[in-house]
Amino acid sequence: MTATGGSGYLRLFINIDHVATIRQARQTDEPDPAAAAQRCEAAGADGITAHLREDRRHIQDADLDALMRVVRTPFNLEMALTDEMLAIAERLRPHQVTLVPERRQEVTTEGGLDVTHDPPRLRDALARLAAAGIRTSLFIDAAPRMIDQSAAVGAVAIELHTGRYAHAPADPATLAALADGTRRARDAGLAVHAGHGLTVRNVGPVAAIAGVEELNIGHHIISRAVFVGIEAAVREMRAAMDAAR
Repeated sequence: MTATGGSGYLRLFINIDHVATIRQARQTDEPDPAAAAQRCEAAGADGITAHLREDRRHIQDADLDALMRVVRTPFNLEMALTDEMLAIAERLRPHQVTLVPERRQEVTTEGGLDVTHDPPRLRDALARLAAAGIRTSLFIDAAPRMIDQSAAVGAVAIELHTGRYAHAPADPATLAALADGTRRARDAGLAVHAGHGLTVRNVGPVAAIAGVEELNIGHHIISRAVFVGIEAAVREMRAAMDAAR
């Protein structure tokens, strides 16, 4: 079953990781992710996302401190489920933490978090974050057991991994999985976000799924920014999302 014709406002969070990727290529001080976040907000972004990876390949700890000082919209911290990252989140207290899987050899996050692996540890981590006043989300594949387990361990929201759809947008099964997953999650009381590999060319069908509240988009925005500037890239994405709604 597919669900289209989404109603209501769809939030756009911009992931600024790859601003830091460009900076780290030269190990210098530019471009500045915090400054990029401010420009994204000025262009209409509803929130900012950054992923502090264990290997610190792009975003650095100092970037998070700077982002917490300057970001005026909700800040979403993506991180692995480790004691180090939980302590960082408790210190910073961002609006939201999204727990994601990490593998050192991957270029980017290649799939969703396996929330069935160690439910007690995941449940404890979510409770710990909630106790610090942090909204919690889990980055998962749109599989029924992952959605059901996300609700069972106490997550507030899930972010559906849209990578399969982005790689095969013409395959109706990839979009149907996201739509069916959204409905299942909503029925379980979960807020639904989505992201990974979305562009102005393919975002429309995902933006049109009823029940999706938020999209997290990064690489495409930074890629477009090379040609049109980051503010224009954000506005292009916002327009593409709005057209689908």
